[in-house]
Amino acid sequence: MGEFPFPLPHDFLSNTGNIGPTKGYIWLVSVFSGIIICTIILNWLLLIGIAFRDIDGVYKLTGFISLQFFKGYGKLSSAQRVEWNNRGFSTFHALLVASASLYFLLLSDEFDENSHGDPIVFSTSTLSDILFGISIGYFLSDLAMILWHFPALGGLEYLLHHGLSMYSIFLSLISGQAQVYILMVLFTEMTTPFINLRWYLDVAGQKNSKLYTYNGIALFLGWLVARVILFIFFFVHMFIHFDQVKKMFPLCFYSLLVVPPVLTMMNLFWFWKIAKGMIKTLSKARHRQ
Repeated sequence: MGEFPFPLPHDFLSNTGNIGPTKGYIWLVSVFSGIIICTIILNWLLLIGIAFRDIDGVYKLTGFISLQFFKGYGKLSSAQRVEWNNRGFSTFHALLVASASLYFLLLSDEFDENSHGDPIVFSTSTLSDILFGISIGYFLSDLAMILWHFPALGGLEYLLHHGLSMYSIFLSLISGQAQVYILMVLFTEMTTPFINLRWYLDVAGQKNSKLYTYNGIALFLGWLVARVILFIFFFVHMFIHFDQVKKMFPLCFYSLLVVPPVLTMMNLFWFWKIAKGMIKTLSKARHRQ
């Protein structure tokens, strides 16, 4: 086993077998890349908001939000501007990790035990390591923003979510174990763009628009599939492959038994709130007709 760029407790990572000099540098570059990407996007959104704050007319942005929305950027409070920018790079991260996770899980052979015959819970690849590093960089950046502006960008539940996410991704990254389960969890980020779009439309005064209603329905269905049904599959997959799961090193094994149930409870709580919100939105839309 090669040396890592900086020392780590040997007992903590004994026999995990995923640490080498090349991997270590790849991880560091990936994490810093995630932080840099978030910083660039944050500044880009800020510049766009300033550039278009006094421009009239309606222009399309990404097919969902128009540049007319930027017209009101100057009218936003300081806290709203911060959240506007923050949600911009959270959307980028969500699209990146959800797309990459879908590729690894369905299209790539890296995590298909029928292709290479290796235990799936020990499957890993350089590309998945890079993805995890970038994701850690994002969560570090977002967590710093949340703490700096606490509680404007999110309360204790966001700190818990980000903390568990970083811990799980980091543990899987350095051990090379349970990466298939981390990819399943990262795929749940596909719901984030719908959450952010709902906030954008709300701030823009478009809560009565059809797009707001359609987005609410899409958020409900997306959450049901990605954060409820997928977690059921997650636990079934763990049960079927429990003979492999038991062979993981202790900290990873027990974390896999504790962290996913906590995330599941959080997802079910938020799903209940999303369902209530969708019913309320549909009821208002029906009355307007």
